[in-house]
Amino acid sequence: MNHGPGELGVSRYRLHYFPESGNSYKLALMLALCGESFEPIWTDFGARITWTPQWRAAVNPMGEIPVLEIEGERLTQTGPILLRLAGTYGRFAGQTDAERFEVLRWLFWDNQKLSAHMATYRFMRTFSAKSDPAVKAYLRARVDDFLGIVEGQLGARPFIAGDRATIADVSMCAYLSYPGDETGYDLPASHHAVHAWLQRVAALPGWRAPYDLLPGARLVRFA
Repeated sequence: MNHGPGELGVSRYRLHYFPESGNSYKLALMLALCGESFEPIWTDFGARITWTPQWRAAVNPMGEIPVLEIEGERLTQTGPILLRLAGTYGRFAGQTDAERFEVLRWLFWDNQKLSAHMATYRFMRTFSAKSDPAVKAYLRARVDDFLGIVEGQLGARPFIAGDRATIADVSMCAYLSYPGDETGYDLPASHHAVHAWLQRVAALPGWRAPYDLLPGARLVRFA
């Protein structure tokens, strides 16, 4: 029997995370979709613990969240971890060479473009006491552009890489699955295809919303 985060039961996975981290949500969601639980290791990101030499020496020398432990082995960087989990469970990976290429193409694009810029924009907009309006405007314009690209991609197919959900969808949906009052986007009104796709992802067996999968104290909000 599988258990959710914080419930009784022993899991082979331990996830170092903080609730607002869309990258953490990618891994938590992938595990949930594969019917797996994890032991939640809440991390005090707001206190900048990931910047400390002690945390980096003990958890992740890259100074980044999330970190997924699999039976004591620490893994970092969501893209490679999603690929490993897809291989472990035989789910959400490409089935042909062309499909595998397409999955990787969008996975890499997301990490460099959509997730990277949405994460920074959302953090500056909602969780920063002071942020440069010009920088926020620049980031907003970039996210607008990337969302337009995703909207176009989803106009002709139900999921990012084709007819089936893959780790490209798991990766790209993460930051867009947080509440609109955090992201600053009303996707049902502004991006109909993106919104419909998010609903299809949310209908997958095992899906759970970010704050349902990632419990714990939240960052202070300023917007």
